Amino acid sequence: MFNLLAVDDEPINLELLRATLDSFDCAVDVASDGRQVPEMLQAKDYDLVLLDRMMPAVDGLTVLRQIKSHSRWRHIPVIMQTAASRPDQVKEGLEAGAYYYLTKPFEPAALRILVRTVLNDQEERRRLEQSLRSEEMLRTTLALATAVEVRFRRLEEARALATSLAQLCPDPQRALLGLSELLVNAVEHGNLGIGYDCKSKLLRDDLLAQEIERRSQSPALRERWAHVSMQRDDRAVRFVIRDEGDGFDWQRYQTLEPERAFDPHGRGIAMARMFGFDHLEYSGNGNTVSGTIRLNGAAAAEPPEDQS
Repeated sequence: MFNLLAVDDEPINLELLRATLDSFDCAVDVASDGRQVPEMLQAKDYDLVLLDRMMPAVDGLTVLRQIKSHSRWRHIPVIMQTAASRPDQVKEGLEAGAYYYLTKPFEPAALRILVRTVLNDQEERRRLEQSLRSEEMLRTTLALATAVEVRFRRLEEARALATSLAQLCPDPQRALLGLSELLVNAVEHGNLGIGYDCKSKLLRDDLLAQEIERRSQSPALRERWAHVSMQRDDRAVRFVIRDEGDGFDWQRYQTLEPERAFDPHGRGIAMARMFGFDHLEYSGNGNTVSGTIRLNGAAAAEPPEDQS
């Protein structure tokens, strides 16, 4: 069961949100005033906040900044509902932490797609974090490792690896966010060749899982491997992830641009770069990426040299 909070000063909009979200396994609380939000977040753990930008008394951007500045709340996904959709207005919201956008008046189908995508991500994150908590003995063993190299093919292998490799880092939960995004990308976008536009259509039709399985069994793709290596010294842990796909135009995905803010996906690399690693760098045609996490107390430094 997921807990959702919908914030809008218009009662009819709150009723429409409730009716649209009725098909999900979730409890929906509502607030008609942005001033209510901090108290509600203190009282209950929410998996998603749907936030109207234009409200009297306290506007949505102010509420968003409150959420993202609080250590307990900053990782809650926020879908900003807004009629203010000029690029400069969207950019302002992105900089405040609104990584999911929905234009008003919204289409119920568009809201369902976006909410389903966010909640699927939240469910996977819950599962990974649960695995993280159950692997304390593995963490003790991995703490002795200075180099690791592994290959993998399937999404479930990528997620299991992300959980295990995160144990090598001083903040495993933070590392898990970045590693899971990059390892899943290596399979889904890299080896299986599911591009941006293709994934958008699959999400709209709720066919992504079926297409991933179909491509995983394809003779042309099923023999492709993805590879991850780790090196650690007394300053940092460095991960290098490589797939056997054709690469992609990685530059446009390092930040979340206003023109993509209304899409239901495409945030993973930007979020890994902002929250998962101290340094993230793609090379070549985009099928190789390195992420560096400084160890506790280490000063900012160049990533450790790759000895492979």
